[in-house]
Amino acid sequence: MLKNEKAVVVFSGGQDSTTCLFWALQQFREVEAVTFDYGQRHRLEIDCAKDIAAELKVQLTVLDMSLLGQLTQNALTRSDIPIVHEEGELPSTFVEGRNHLFLSFAAVLAKGVSARHLVTGVCETDFSGYPDCRDSFVKSLNVTLNLAMDYNFVIHTPLMWIDKAETWKLADELGAFEFVRERTLTCYNGVIGDGCGECPACKLRRAGMESYLQSRQEALQP
Repeated sequence: MLKNEKAVVVFSGGQDSTTCLFWALQQFREVEAVTFDYGQRHRLEIDCAKDIAAELKVQLTVLDMSLLGQLTQNALTRSDIPIVHEEGELPSTFVEGRNHLFLSFAAVLAKGVSARHLVTGVCETDFSGYPDCRDSFVKSLNVTLNLAMDYNFVIHTPLMWIDKAETWKLADELGAFEFVRERTLTCYNGVIGDGCGECPACKLRRAGMESYLQSRQEALQP
C-alpha cells in the first residue's frame, strides 16, 4: 500500500536518518528529504546530507532554522559549550524544541508536495533522555499536525524501539551497511564515517556497530 505513497524524510546525513532514508526508498513510491540549517557546530553535516541525497537521487530541501540557535544555548549550536552528560540531567547536546519544530516544518513542506508520510529517525532506546524522541511525543504531534493542517499525516519512526546494534542490522538488511558506515556524519566533532571516536555520539555508534558485527559473526559460525 505504501508503494503508491509519497514521503518526506527528516534528514541530517547521520547514521539514523540515512538508515531511515534507505528504509523509505524501499517503502514508498516517491521520497523527498528535508535538512535544517540551525547553526549547528558540525556544519559539515549539511554538505554530507546534500552529497548523500544527490547520490541517491533524492530531492533535498535545506531550510533555514537559524532562529533556533538564537532561542536556545546548547553544545550543538555553541562551540564554547562543552559536550557533557551529567547523571540525572539532559546532555548539553539537547536542543530545546528541535524535533518539534523540525517535524512541524517538514509537515508544511510535505503538504506542499502532496506527501502524507513523514519519516524521522528518533529513537526511545538510545535517546539519552531527550523528551522529543519519545514515542508519546511523536504520536501527540502527529494528532496535532493533522488537526492544525486538516491533513492526514502519518509520522513513521522505523528506529523507535531498536538500539544502535539493531539499527546497524537494519542498514545491513537494506543493503546499506557500508554506505552508512563510510558516508554518514554522526560525530559531534564533524568527522565523517567512524568519527573522532571520543564524543558520546561516536562511542554509541561504534559500540552498536561492534555489537552487531559480533552477533553477525556468531550467526555465521557452525
